[in-house]
Amino acid sequence: MAVICALGSSVLLMTGCTNADTTRSSVAEAAQTTPPTTSPTNTASATDTASPSPSESLTDDQAERQALVPKAKVTWDKAADTAVKEVPEGKLVDLELKPTSAEATASTGSPSPSMPNPAPSQGAPEWEAKVAAPDGTVHRIDVDAVSGEVFRTQVEDQDADDKQQVADRLKKATQTPEQAVKVATDKTKGTVTGVELDENDNQQLLWGVDVVSTDNWNKTTVDVDAANGKILREHVDRD
Repeated sequence: MAVICALGSSVLLMTGCTNADTTRSSVAEAAQTTPPTTSPTNTASATDTASPSPSESLTDDQAERQALVPKAKVTWDKAADTAVKEVPEGKLVDLELKPTSAEATASTGSPSPSMPNPAPSQGAPEWEAKVAAPDGTVHRIDVDAVSGEVFRTQVEDQDADDKQQVADRLKKATQTPEQAVKVATDKTKGTVTGVELDENDNQQLLWGVDVVSTDNWNKTTVDVDAANGKILREHVDRD
């Protein structure tokens, strides 16, 4: 009986050891074949850090500036000088860089006083200037922003009050457009795309200067007091 018991104990011991070894082996194999689980936190982080492409991040207005500004070979001051020469004793009251309209490109025929040179192609850059005579009569002068040539001139439709208002503003504006632009560009670096003599809600006479940054294609409008040259306001247009 003692011998039989001893043999039984040995068999049970061997069976237990064998089962334990088998279990450990299965666990090890499972650990080797199971792929590592991706952490949800890591996945979200990778997605969040992805940045959009430059074209996707631009608004419609920014994309238009990006397409238009580099094509303009004539700077604002050259365009202003050209426009002012078209009106005897004229002074600049407005200037804007813009795409040439379909209306301008549709004009055909021989050169005339109103259309002295061929218009640029539609969408090409032009400077639309407004120059006032001493009596306040405003002349619109369109200048090709690539060649620098005047391609259209016309007199604006004004009544007597409108003309008087323009004449009065010019008398009060002791700061020139050039001085206002210098103040604006000293504050905000970029390309000047617009200059306008205007009044704000407080009836302060000012030069509004538009400056476009070629880093992000935002437009900053700097309002400069037309009497003393101080900055009244800055507004960034990110649209």
